[in-house]
Amino acid sequence: MLNNQEPVISVKNLTQRYGKGRIIYQDLSFDVPKGRILGLLGKNGTGKTTTINILMGYLKPQAGECRIFGESITEMRPETRARIALLIEGHVQYAFMTIEQIERFYSHFYPKWNKDAYYELMHKLHVSPNQHISTMSCGQRSQVALGLILAQNADLLVLDDFSLGLDPGYRRLFVEYLQEYAKAEDKTVFMTSHIIQDLERLIDDCIIMDYGRILTQTSVRDLMRDFARYTFTFDGDNLPDLSENESGIINPSLIKNEVELYTFKSREYVDKVLAENGIKATNLERRDMSLEDAFIGLTGKY
Repeated sequence: MLNNQEPVISVKNLTQRYGKGRIIYQDLSFDVPKGRILGLLGKNGTGKTTTINILMGYLKPQAGECRIFGESITEMRPETRARIALLIEGHVQYAFMTIEQIERFYSHFYPKWNKDAYYELMHKLHVSPNQHISTMSCGQRSQVALGLILAQNADLLVLDDFSLGLDPGYRRLFVEYLQEYAKAEDKTVFMTSHIIQDLERLIDDCIIMDYGRILTQTSVRDLMRDFARYTFTFDGDNLPDLSENESGIINPSLIKNEVELYTFKSREYVDKVLAENGIKATNLERRDMSLEDAFIGLTGKY
């Protein structure tokens, strides 16, 4: 039986490569606690979808261990696997069916099927039960896919790039409905998205990945409290490399005479580093950030 304190997903020392050359990541470790919504964030090619494919058993890890509900993903019992629902890029099969037909079809495969979760979302879409999926827009089809995932009544929802192809209205509907559902039903959600503005409204925790490593794993609240962006006017010609020697200064950049830098350190620490490098900073200010700003600050613009 799963202890309430045991994470729903536990990844330890995961290593994956493409062929014999490029390392996607090495010794990757993280946990996803029960009842939390966690967003896996990273630039293209950092291994987000690869991680999901490994967790779902589609790809064998080259090293390390992955456990879901306390069981190894390579030896998971069918009844444990039935507790997991997967949505990949909002795809939905059997577009020749109607809204009602596809719900009945899917219901035969899931013992805990909750059709109310499905039809509540369809009602928000203002679609008729007799409407064929083939006549729906890309955004509406993605919502049908979401409804089918929610109706499975799984304990863990894994959503890969859920917002692909959705316009702002449908993305907002998705975010609001999923957040309400997950909290009300005490579900655990592990998800990725390229639209970080949406995740800021939805997720409790985030893992920000760079190529081959995790830059941070924390709650969104703590990240926005502890991670800071500072700007100041620089009067010199050449800005010293402030990120050398583990100074705690992250991705400093100079555009014209305006310097921008990021750090988990205090304002006093920033003042100290600037003074040690002989930098006279005019109008040094801490600036407000969105989650997307924090992501760019940690990973860099390029």
